[in-house]
Amino acid sequence: MRLKDKITLVTGAASGFGRGIAETFRREGAQVAVVDLNGEGAAAVAADLGEGAIAIPCDVAQGDQVQAAVRQVMDRYGRLDVVVNNAGWTNPNQPLMETDEATFRKIYDINVLSIFHMTKACVPVWRQQGGGVMLNVGSTAGIRPRPGLTWYNSSKGAVNLMTRSLAVELALDRIRVCGIAPVMGVTGLLEQFMGVPDTPENRERFIATIPLGRLSEPRDIANAALYLASDEADFITGVILEVDGGRTI
Repeated sequence: MRLKDKITLVTGAASGFGRGIAETFRREGAQVAVVDLNGEGAAAVAADLGEGAIAIPCDVAQGDQVQAAVRQVMDRYGRLDVVVNNAGWTNPNQPLMETDEATFRKIYDINVLSIFHMTKACVPVWRQQGGGVMLNVGSTAGIRPRPGLTWYNSSKGAVNLMTRSLAVELALDRIRVCGIAPVMGVTGLLEQFMGVPDTPENRERFIATIPLGRLSEPRDIANAALYLASDEADFITGVILEVDGGRTI
């Protein structure tokens, strides 16, 4: 019960890392707002989590929808303790000149602009209640980029630096901001990252670049988020925690 009675909001929580984080937070005593563009998927996850979870459909690239999601949490619970900006998108792994402007904008809208919107929505709440925690799911791609993902890599570099800058500027408000940098994981975006069909042979090519010898899994990211969100980490801010099996060494 490391998050007992904490009110939390997780974006992109209908699947993948986000679902793993929502499940872990609920198991550890938190109330969880399951936020996702896929409203039906969010509702299914919230139903699985039981009475301590609610589903909120939301396009995180739209500021009015993010504001509405935060208001819904506040109306229901009266406070908000932890937000996890997990929703993400990528271009397929391909030569950089093959990515069009619409895809580039979508990457930045979901990966970067969403954090701007969430900051605008949450900081006034946290200043009034005396603190809060924001966790941003970046990527090892923003630290040690892979070829073929230049535009995605750059968006995650922005997430990593934004996290550190937010941490410095908001520290006096007792708002902690930390990042999590997963290596490639077993999620719905895996084939996009690989740029080839998800076969055992193709997986092995990528696993060979990870010293601990496997892809990341939702539980790995969820356990990192659990620690950073908990009171055990109350003196930690501005870190980018690499959950990567040694990939960025």
